[in-house]
Amino acid sequence: MEKRIINPWQWQDERSYNQGVEVKQIESTLYCAGQAAVHPDGTSSDADMRTQLLLAIHNLEQVVSQAGFELKNIARLNVYTTNHPEFFSCFDIFTEWIAKNEIKQVSTVVEVKTLFETLSVELEATLVK
Repeated sequence: MEKRIINPWQWQDERSYNQGVEVKQIESTLYCAGQAAVHPDGTSSDADMRTQLLLAIHNLEQVVSQAGFELKNIARLNVYTTNHPEFFSCFDIFTEWIAKNEIKQVSTVVEVKTLFETLSVELEATLVK
């Protein structure tokens, strides 16, 4: 797989995403359903945003690992949140995780009215290798 990052500007660098990602010579693609703060027994978390974000990241990592991909294979990572200010109050978790795993992705952050039950953040990823 060959990944080329397209950034006509530099301002997005501080926000941990890219304007475009071109991927060539793909072996396979993994489309992940939105991963949220759902515990292994299927119950939804009612914790704060920071705790839910950490659990959503953990759940995404499990899906990616079980599929035989690496986190750096993420090409698109969309974030759905019920509260933009709360999400951005713990954005450091997100950006540190992106940097630590050398993820070079395009992203969209969308505030939605509700997510399932008590969930406040959901991560939807597309990976290539």
